[in-house]
Amino acid sequence: MQARSRNLPLVIASLLIAHSALAAGYAPEAQAFGGATLNGKATLEGAAPARDKIKMSADPVCLGQHKEPVLSEEVIANNGALQNVLVYVKDGLSGKSFPAPTTPVVINQEGCQYRPHVFGIQVGQPLEIVNSDSTLHNINAQPKVNRRFNIAQPIKGMKTTKAFDKPEVVVPFKCNVHPWMNAYAAVLDHPFFGVTDSNGSFTLSGLPAGTYTLEAWHEKYGTQTQSVTVTEGETKQVNFSFKTK
Repeated sequence: MQARSRNLPLVIASLLIAHSALAAGYAPEAQAFGGATLNGKATLEGAAPARDKIKMSADPVCLGQHKEPVLSEEVIANNGALQNVLVYVKDGLSGKSFPAPTTPVVINQEGCQYRPHVFGIQVGQPLEIVNSDSTLHNINAQPKVNRRFNIAQPIKGMKTTKAFDKPEVVVPFKCNVHPWMNAYAAVLDHPFFGVTDSNGSFTLSGLPAGTYTLEAWHEKYGTQTQSVTVTEGETKQVNFSFKTK
């Protein structure tokens, strides 16, 4: 009984600290979804097509922002490494729930181009649309499953926030004012997606152990799928090879 009495102040102090922490907004750190990682590369077999020069002379504001010619982003291949390939988990996550981040994905209209050109976003995650140019842009989203929107932003610095409520791969974007502007978004109900960089590389991390179907999507060369099984803590390489048409 005496031992209990001696420990009572410590118990009370611990409860007071816990109460103060909760009052201050403290929350336990969120658990990771899993410890598996998929790394890989996307490559292009055959000679890459020449990138077309984009003609911006119709809008002097656009033209004046570029000292060098602006090239099409439809196919960007560096020594066989294919950029802007979307890689995502297509199947294998059924029955699992992944809350949408509250941090927005930003699509920026800069230099009269969309940045990024290809990106992923979760269902319900905010999409922040920004005009960084001193000219009129409108962003025309053309989904087939989600609700369409077409927003004019005539002033530099304007921001608009939207969200998608259903999975859809992919949602095209265009600008009705500048016909060369286009972008693509993959709307997914999970966070396991990536877009290849200038080296053709991608990483999907934090995966739960399991067997998955991965899909790689490219705007010109279509899609490819692969099945892959990963165990907890495992890192595995998965590559995709596209061929010129």
